[in-house]
Amino acid sequence: MRGLRPTVAEPVERADRLLTARDAARAAEAELGRVLDDAMRRAREVDAVFTRDIADRVASLVLRGGKRLRTAFAWCGWRAAGGTEDATPVLRTGAALELVQACALIHDDLMDGSPQRRGAPAVHVELARLHETARFTGSPETFATAGAVLAGDLALAWADDLMTETALGSPHGPHLHREWQAMRTEMVAGQYRDIHAQATGASGVDEAVTIATLKSALYTVERPLALGASLAGADPAVLEALRSAGRCAGLAFQLRDDILGAFGDPAETGKSCDDDLRTRKLTYLLAVGSRLAEACDDREAADVLAPGAASVFDDTVRRMRAALERTGARAVVESKVAELAATSLRHFDRTGAEPCVRREFAALVERASGIAPHRAGEAA
Repeated sequence: MRGLRPTVAEPVERADRLLTARDAARAAEAELGRVLDDAMRRAREVDAVFTRDIADRVASLVLRGGKRLRTAFAWCGWRAAGGTEDATPVLRTGAALELVQACALIHDDLMDGSPQRRGAPAVHVELARLHETARFTGSPETFATAGAVLAGDLALAWADDLMTETALGSPHGPHLHREWQAMRTEMVAGQYRDIHAQATGASGVDEAVTIATLKSALYTVERPLALGASLAGADPAVLEALRSAGRCAGLAFQLRDDILGAFGDPAETGKSCDDDLRTRKLTYLLAVGSRLAEACDDREAADVLAPGAASVFDDTVRRMRAALERTGARAVVESKVAELAATSLRHFDRTGAEPCVRREFAALVERASGIAPHRAGEAA
């Protein structure tokens, strides 16, 4: 797998001794390495060319970084629901979530035409270069598109295999599987609503929130929390509190990502900060900017932020950023992120989790939203 290996090799059998979400994420990294070793072994038994061109790229992307937030949130859900025994099923659930994330990233980059992911060329870009370098016949773009679809499908298949094994080995398997089923459908619905909004020129705030919820908030925080809690046999009241906390934290995460997508540093985010604006993706930030521009009769801002305009060039991207600042849209979204982060912490407190677990969750919300817990409280 191009020499990429997890940085921690802590034995999974000691997972029940781990005390923090960060430790759980590191242990899940080691578990993920073992899962991918097994997946790559099976791939090599099937076909060497497929393994080299597709499976290896999937494995490399998965191991090439990422915050591992979904794993950490699953651990928090498990602990909030009273999980204290063997954490191996939680770690394997976290590994499955990372594989689902790889599927989403590969397909999302393809649909958005994004050239970079995690500081390296996106999978479809790598495959197009492979076509050109190897002097294949036909269109490099067609080959790359088909290959990237298959790569994303493979990541999802690996995730499903792992989650099925985990559910079959758990006394709470049916509950775990139902959460997993719902999450996969929500992800596809969110992706479709995203491309549907671009095709129809949608610009409404409510639609932007719907897309952000389905496409990111649910599978980033709410479902991982519920998956972890399901493994501990959580009661309905705890699950309801976790779902509310996860919905708010997940939206805060996505709105922060919207801001980074327009104003972030590519050296830190690992992706271009022009893509969302260049494609006029319907983000909450863009929807708020359009609404504020209309409200204050700023025609220049309204025109440059409007959906369905012609091709976007570098000068237009700069004008869009300026409009988002001038209308106050960026400040409004920053305030909304703080509000959501604070509300998430209050919902999580209703689980009755131990103080150490509440602190862990607050630290994760800070990582996801960019809002420190005390600042979130002040904003509420």
